[in-house]
Amino acid sequence: MRAMVLHTPRQPLELRHLPTPEPGPGQVLIKVSACAVCRTDLHVVDGELTEPKLPLVIGHEIVGTVAAHGPGSEGDTLRLGDRVGVPWLGYTCGRCRYCLSGRENLCDQARFTGYQIDGGYAEYTVADHRFCFPLPQGYPDVQAAPLLCGGLIGYRSLVMASTNPDLGEAGGRLGVYGFGAAAHIVAQVARHRGHRLFAVTRPGDLEAQQFARSLGAEWAGGADENPPEPLDAAIIFAPAGELVPAALRALAKGGVLVCGGIHMSAIPSFPYDILWGERVIRSVANLTRQDGTEFLALAPQVPVRTEVRLYPLEAANEALADLREGRLQGAAVLTMDPDVPTGRETSA
Repeated sequence: MRAMVLHTPRQPLELRHLPTPEPGPGQVLIKVSACAVCRTDLHVVDGELTEPKLPLVIGHEIVGTVAAHGPGSEGDTLRLGDRVGVPWLGYTCGRCRYCLSGRENLCDQARFTGYQIDGGYAEYTVADHRFCFPLPQGYPDVQAAPLLCGGLIGYRSLVMASTNPDLGEAGGRLGVYGFGAAAHIVAQVARHRGHRLFAVTRPGDLEAQQFARSLGAEWAGGADENPPEPLDAAIIFAPAGELVPAALRALAKGGVLVCGGIHMSAIPSFPYDILWGERVIRSVANLTRQDGTEFLALAPQVPVRTEVRLYPLEAANEALADLREGRLQGAAVLTMDPDVPTGRETSA
């Protein structure tokens, strides 16, 4: 099979022809049709997440079909040919206090797709059958792929932001910092829930600001500007620690600030008075299977539309570079179809 392989952090992925993997106990073999490109992939490639298995096939927003069962997975509800999605969370122990209290995303024995487990930048991958999601109808494979991390982490972040009851009231004010793959999905869910949306982008990024307005933001501006009204909650998707004090200053009393990424640059010191007033800062770590079940049921009700730019598998380095440099609106998606031209944009 063709695969884009990371051998050394901070070096480009290399195209390799590898043996098709064999599914082990409890696993299924998946024929990959599409894999979205996530900022977490960048953190792995750039060496900011420091414990990958090497060599590694990255990618954790995988859409494909079940091609074979490993021992112990034959009795599962997944049948040969079923379409499934594979997310970041690839394994948990099921026995620790986190797993037993509905917080499997915090399991100390967790293993992650495209980090400790080979992922979806390849024509085939294997996955624990318990961590594969059936996907809603109505989403072509390339549009479904961004739902599996941008959508799931965005949804979990919005749930955490909603711990402020003021956001749950009609017209609750939500700020989104960094308007990329996750933000363009969570914006649609937020508007569906009746929230007022305020988008913060890189200074001068007029295209991203217009994109945010097209998805229902009533205000969009740069990080060097202040939203015109105090926010009840804010979600930071950009991995920029300097946004934390800025977002805190934009919060009303009782507001909740959610850091939605897996990695962030250093957060500068800030005065206590911008946290005072029972403002809350919290992070989001990974996802749970319950998040996946809830969000994938909700997405077609909204309905969530994903904006994607397509790249053939061999152009994975180009897709990563476009994400790194902020040249995308929506999500980049790798397709196993070699005839897809690089940069083709589509939505559904």
